[in-house]
Amino acid sequence: MSGSARTRVVIAEDEAIIRLDLKELLEEEGYEVVGQTGRGDEAVDLVRELRPDAAILDIKMPGLDGLSAARQITSDRLAAVLILTAFSQRELVEQAREAGAIGYLVKSFQKSDLIPALELAIGRHEEMVALDAEIGDLAERLEARKVIDRAKGVLMDQHGLGEQDAWRFLQTAAMDRRCKVHEVAALVVAGDLAPDA
Repeated sequence: MSGSARTRVVIAEDEAIIRLDLKELLEEEGYEVVGQTGRGDEAVDLVRELRPDAAILDIKMPGLDGLSAARQITSDRLAAVLILTAFSQRELVEQAREAGAIGYLVKSFQKSDLIPALELAIGRHEEMVALDAEIGDLAERLEARKVIDRAKGVLMDQHGLGEQDAWRFLQTAAMDRRCKVHEVAALVVAGDLAPDA
């Protein structure tokens, strides 16, 4: 990995020796450990402040357990989350998944387990962020389309314009006002803008 493209990681593990081992393992593999803590609440703060690519969280920590910390980090899509635990119970795995964790490692893990799990978590996180943005854009475009169609309806019904003339009016008004067509359309729907009679 090259200097500026290094993957940035926050480690939250209450056992200092495991935290140190994790840091060394990651740094040997070219990752940049940008923050570390033994508390769950501090982990959330570190992730918010440092914006790492991934957070590795132990399940059992003081302040805030790893699952609650994962929930806060993943609900805002702040970073990929990999959960560490001493237990491999199905119930815990399910809770980690529900908390938004994308990866799960049972102690004592090997480097050969850690790196693929971390890379997979980061990849999935990036996919989810991209999908969120795409869905947001689609929703915005759909909403804008609805407002424009309503405005054209108002211009046609109340002002006797044809569909092409209504569309031209919206485009011209948007250019004149240096704003988007859907913003002008909203003014028309609200009755705040009409063609000069």
